[in-house]
Amino acid sequence: MKKLFIFTIITLLSASIAQSQEFRLGAKAGLNVASLGGDTFYGGLNTRVSFHIGGLVEIPLVGKFSLQPEILYSSQGSSFDYYNGTFVSFNGDVKLDYINVPVLAKFYIIEGLSAEAGPVFSVLVSAEEDEYNASEEATVRVDSKDNYKGFDAAFAIGASYRLNMGVFFSLRYNKGLLDVNDIDGYNGKNQNNVFQVSAGYSF
Repeated sequence: MKKLFIFTIITLLSASIAQSQEFRLGAKAGLNVASLGGDTFYGGLNTRVSFHIGGLVEIPLVGKFSLQPEILYSSQGSSFDYYNGTFVSFNGDVKLDYINVPVLAKFYIIEGLSAEAGPVFSVLVSAEEDEYNASEEATVRVDSKDNYKGFDAAFAIGASYRLNMGVFFSLRYNKGLLDVNDIDGYNGKNQNNVFQVSAGYSF
């Protein structure tokens, strides 16, 4: 399923680029302020600061509209406060790393300044989280990929400003649409929410 999804996205992007007479290629990187929204199954879920990096292509459509597919490596998740009601209390991270494929419609308000919105499709690459090891009396990082679904989707909204030299800056918010959990016996729901600040270059 994951391979079919990635193959379909790459095929669509390649076809769009081939049919376009004029397009821009670019790269970007930036800061993520991520959290898991929804139900709380730890003592409290908080934001986790991380990063994203990847590439994009901007394809002009009609008038002031264009299409901007991207492929990003995005580190997401949440920090949390854990307290079991007795003697164990610690702060930790849920680290969820994804390959994100945003497919955004862009509208240029004025030259250089654009608003953007569209779906974000994601494939989980790795998942780790902190847990308390009673025998060592310490917090350890463990692989938790089996606790999370391999596919995710979000809706993104944001804005970008591109200088004439090709450097651009963007702000974006990705609102998770699907429950990320795949934990036996847990009926709560959590979604990936990510605020992104990016800088990049396109030509």
